[in-house]
Amino acid sequence: MNTINTAVEKITVTQEPEYFLSDLIGLKVFWNGKKIGKLNDMAILEHMKLPEVTHFIIFRPFGYKQLLVPWDRIRSLDKSGVVIDIESLEKYEGEPPESQVLLRDHVLDKKVIDMDDDEIDVVYDVKLMARGQKLYVTDVDFSKYGLLRRLGLGKVARAIYGLAEVFKKETLSWAYVQPLPEKISSFKGSVKLNVLKEKLPEIHPVDLADILEELNEEQRLVIFNQLETEHASDTLEEIEPRVQRSLISSLDKERVADLIDEMTPAQAADVLGALPTQQAEEILDLMEHDETEKIESLLEKQDDTIVNLTTSLFITFPPNVTVRDIIDGYRHVAPDVDVPMYIYVVDSEGRLRGLVNLQGLLLADPQERLEEVMDAQVISLKPDSTITEAVEMFDRYNFRAIPVVDDDDVILGVLPARDIMKLPHTYK
Repeated sequence: MNTINTAVEKITVTQEPEYFLSDLIGLKVFWNGKKIGKLNDMAILEHMKLPEVTHFIIFRPFGYKQLLVPWDRIRSLDKSGVVIDIESLEKYEGEPPESQVLLRDHVLDKKVIDMDDDEIDVVYDVKLMARGQKLYVTDVDFSKYGLLRRLGLGKVARAIYGLAEVFKKETLSWAYVQPLPEKISSFKGSVKLNVLKEKLPEIHPVDLADILEELNEEQRLVIFNQLETEHASDTLEEIEPRVQRSLISSLDKERVADLIDEMTPAQAADVLGALPTQQAEEILDLMEHDETEKIESLLEKQDDTIVNLTTSLFITFPPNVTVRDIIDGYRHVAPDVDVPMYIYVVDSEGRLRGLVNLQGLLLADPQERLEEVMDAQVISLKPDSTITEAVEMFDRYNFRAIPVVDDDDVILGVLPARDIMKLPHTYK
């Protein structure tokens, strides 16, 4: 059999369901009410922006030839199985031609590389959608969600990532996939993307760190150097210490200093603490961080106090400022702070009088003053509070940050939850 017939007749489709290849492969296939085999692969035709599924390839028990069943002969497709409508099994027996692109054999588990041939990740899954009377390939999925789902841990994946947004952010449209080679039977290479550099800013630092950890040093450096400073700083913080050391040793010390300048004292100390002492000191000398002394103290563990873990980059306003004024100015101040989700209300002496979270601010009457909408009962820490006490407070109240005040309620700094929770157990 040298060609596959691509004629498509009308079938009954009442909606546009979405599928993932990993959920479909292995489904039982039924003909005339009897199980005849399992779905083994899908043949696609790359003649438009989105490839069209032309045939289902059905594996049959030993001694029987596999079937090539056109999509127009698929009467139903769901988790319970595939139902086909054909005149006889013998008529559809055969092998796909060498030029035929097969989703499972030629796309699934292939490496994903960008247009510069730098390896990024692996295609863990393929997304499909029925539109009208046809079935199209819409996305390749190289997310951690896709990997967990592929391993049969879909419930765990949904619990970790949530279902609503993950596909939008972690799958990549097939439109970005370069055409696969014509002699597909000899294809042992990678799925190549037409774009990646443009997509890098959209990848969350945690996921990007996972990707970078899997690359070799040269590939890692190429990708990392494409990141803007803030994104690179957030990503560097998430990378495991071994890879951090390797990456930092490959970067200019000035570049590293700029990246660490973007971090809070605790984050900076965490990264620098993974480096050799001399290297960390050289980078510290190049930094322009306003709180270098705190970082040095944390590195030396001279004074493991709460104050040394706080950041001075938070938002404060006096009580008489209106909600409208704050909302109008928020976008200008928020990018430069470490704790953007809270507005701390302070008097002319710097004493903490109240707090408003961002959600409360947006729901308030624009004409109201901060003192009218703030929460005057603010949970806070003292300079001599222990790290253990801080951890317990975060666990109890689920705050994203807690202010540290002195005996006169003057705010000394704000402790971000992510910093205290990432400390090694030896600190706690």
